[in-house]
Amino acid sequence: MLVYDTGALLAAERRDKTIFLLHEQALAGGVFPIVHSLVLAQAWRSGPAHNMSRLLKGCQIIENVAEPGARAAGELCGRTGTSDVVDALVVLLAKQIRAGIVVTSDPDDLTILRNAAGARFTLRAI
Repeated sequence: MLVYDTGALLAAERRDKTIFLLHEQALAGGVFPIVHSLVLAQAWRSGPAHNMSRLLKGCQIIENVAEPGARAAGELCGRTGTSDVVDALVVLLAKQIRAGIVVTSDPDDLTILRNAAGARFTLRAI
């Protein structure tokens, strides 16, 4: 499984060829990348975002954050001294679904969060 963080969506909007190549390879292999809806909210700053929308067409959007997940993300940020709860939600989602790769523009913070959460996935910097 493959998860995109905010940086992956922003890379798409910048027309970064790397993210589109990775995305096309995933889809060709039958893998539909997962995007947390709050990642989309964090990335979407003005519309229309044509390139981001193009990337999202092949993605599964996870839309639900219940109270336990919200608390867990806040607690993870508290334990690690980080402040981006969306990054924490990405890490917890990746752990829950046993993702193999998380595509990110922030591997340093996600490494800290991943390690504190006891998650096992590879970070792919974009």
